[in-house]
Amino acid sequence: MFPHHREREQPIFSTRAHVFQIDPTTKRNWIPASKHAVTVSFFYDANRNAYRIISVGGTKAIINCTVTPSMTFTKTSQKFGQWADSRANTVYGLGFATEQQLHQFSEKFKEVKDAARLAREKSQDKELANTALTIAAPQFSQDLSDELQSPPVMCVNGPEDKLFRSQSADITLASEKERIKKMLSEGSICEINLEAELFTLQDSNSKLVAALHEANANVEQWKKQLAAYQGETERLREQQEEAGIEPATSRFQDSSH
Repeated sequence: MFPHHREREQPIFSTRAHVFQIDPTTKRNWIPASKHAVTVSFFYDANRNAYRIISVGGTKAIINCTVTPSMTFTKTSQKFGQWADSRANTVYGLGFATEQQLHQFSEKFKEVKDAARLAREKSQDKELANTALTIAAPQFSQDLSDELQSPPVMCVNGPEDKLFRSQSADITLASEKERIKKMLSEGSICEINLEAELFTLQDSNSKLVAALHEANANVEQWKKQLAAYQGETERLREQQEEAGIEPATSRFQDSSH
């Protein structure tokens, strides 16, 4: 539906966890944001060189957090961790099924945080360079550019009519932007959910293939052990025959007669 979004933002890591948010009133208790474990993913935006943590429950984004260099993910127990998002004015908590999943998420958080810090430093250097170029440029060049880019406004009934038309156009344009922004946001949430689920399915498939290979290897090992036991049994039987010792089954048959 929105192919530009798929090209712009891609999942780089996904896991499953129970999502919580801190109680905004008490700032002490956790409020479940999902009834069961949901997919939590790191996304990378190549155009903005930015990273986000996103989790979707149904059609609602329960986590939509842009990772910044100032964020810190803290492990508070063997299977639980949290971090604060000042932009959303909340604290997110994640409960994992295993310690390994918590460790993997924590390591990815540190990696993404460092990448966000490098991206910010590069962006600041670029802004400083652009500012220096802007200060050095003649002021009349900017004025001329503004004149060329500004369309002429016809005045039908004097200055008041010109002002009314300008304000009306601004209101209409702002409403249209908000409508388009809402459409893109709704479509983006659906696509993010699908991409995250696909990423999780691919990861699960890889784990199943690895488990199948391990099971096949175990079967081959058992076959080798069985062959070794059979060889040992045959060797012992031959030793008994060479020593003139009859097998126990033969002695039993003779005694019965």
